[in-house]
Amino acid sequence: TALYNWLYARRMGGKFLLRIEDTDRARSTDSAIEAILDGLRWLDLDWDGGVVYKFSRAARHAEVAHELVARGHAYRCFLTQDELAAMRAAAESEKRPFRIRSPWRDAVAADLPTDKPFVVRLKAPAEGSVTISDLVQGDVTVANAELDDMILLRSDGTPTYMLSVVVDDHDMGVTHVIRGDDHLNNAARQMMIYHGMGWDVPVWSHIPLIHGSDGAKLSKRHGALGVEAYRDEFGILPEALFNYLLRLGWGHGDREEITREEAIALFDLDGVGKSPSRFDMKKLEHLNGHYLREADDARLAALVAARIGEGADEALLTQAMPVLKVRAKNLNEVVEGAAFLFAKRPLAMTEK
Repeated sequence: TALYNWLYARRMGGKFLLRIEDTDRARSTDSAIEAILDGLRWLDLDWDGGVVYKFSRAARHAEVAHELVARGHAYRCFLTQDELAAMRAAAESEKRPFRIRSPWRDAVAADLPTDKPFVVRLKAPAEGSVTISDLVQGDVTVANAELDDMILLRSDGTPTYMLSVVVDDHDMGVTHVIRGDDHLNNAARQMMIYHGMGWDVPVWSHIPLIHGSDGAKLSKRHGALGVEAYRDEFGILPEALFNYLLRLGWGHGDREEITREEAIALFDLDGVGKSPSRFDMKKLEHLNGHYLREADDARLAALVAARIGEGADEALLTQAMPVLKVRAKNLNEVVEGAAFLFAKRPLAMTEK
């Protein structure tokens, strides 16, 4: 997703903005955030301006929620957890979708309690439909009856993701949003916030998710790891991962090897497929082998020396690299091939 956003911004002469969605404080540790930034730097996906952290803007998000209440597009809801559970149970027993339509939706201010906790809910239209104009998926129409009155502010006053992402996109001047198609339904809900505030809706592009080689949703067993794992554990070069991810969901004829410069010149959203792509580690390693053979020998020697550690001779590795890299698919295989150069004498003999 970051790659496609970066390419589109560079192709169109726009700006690629970076925001860290750190509202989940347990998961948003310093090390987790640094891993994201380090991965983007390694792939050379440079961003414009400073990094924006969502958590630091909570007060601004709450301000917009209260303004939506004042405008009549949101309301304070005093439903208790027990009442919500009863509403959900009733929907299940009647075999109908559970959509929250709170009795507090149209209450007048004078009738609202002053001593009970409440959430702020968006007042979704009860009739009609909303159409998402998407550059990848085309026009997608969602009936308003399918959208419930989602929460904007929790009872402790903290904003939800659905509210904060809209406010941040507006305040940061975002004109185009490229994200996974698992957010397609979110777009219909988020458009109601834009309309309620009288803001311009960005241009949406929802791209298919990546699946594993077996067609199932990508998980860690398929290789859904952080960028650092491909670099550190698997010995993949950044240009190879860049090229592989580019071609995983976007195509330009039959070409497989595409440079960064060519990618910027050629990239368009028309080339993004609507169906999920399958991640294939063997194909990634095959492509990586191509880039290993094309890479500068001194550069590879430095990378291999760092993996070997103490005793590695970069000059000797550089000299031997034309032979070492010929059949290797990753840096780990280059390290294995270079082992004889630094083996201590006498050599340990095997039985055969």
